[in-house]
Amino acid sequence: MFKEYVQVLFLFVFVISFKNADSIQCYECSSKNNSMCLDPSIYDQETLRNFLPFTTCGRGVYTNNNQDFFCRKIIQTILHKHYEPEIRVTRTCGWVRHHRDCYKADNEDHLETVCQCFSDHCNAGAKISGAMTLVALVTLKAYF
Repeated sequence: MFKEYVQVLFLFVFVISFKNADSIQCYECSSKNNSMCLDPSIYDQETLRNFLPFTTCGRGVYTNNNQDFFCRKIIQTILHKHYEPEIRVTRTCGWVRHHRDCYKADNEDHLETVCQCFSDHCNAGAKISGAMTLVALVTLKAYF
């Protein structure tokens, strides 16, 4: 009986972990015009809902390579010749994946860190998703 319970629970967790590729929701903002975009993790959920926009990825974007949509966070340090560097954060949807989840790029006028993630609102910061927490708990429960 216990084995069937674990199998059904695992199947349930497995199914809810996947979402339709075009239905992922990502924060869509730039710290250039919304300071909350710098670090949304310091705000409560109600404040985020009211003041930090998110979008459903895949609407109005054409892609012919059948890539799944995902969320992206870009941190840029813009280097100015005559005054202090400016840090800008952009959160948006992506559709062309990089082979690494995070990577860095730089040139003479800016430094850039780009990260991609694959669950709703994941581009707010480094948080463990509910589905991953549930998978971990079920796995632990199965062994103890």
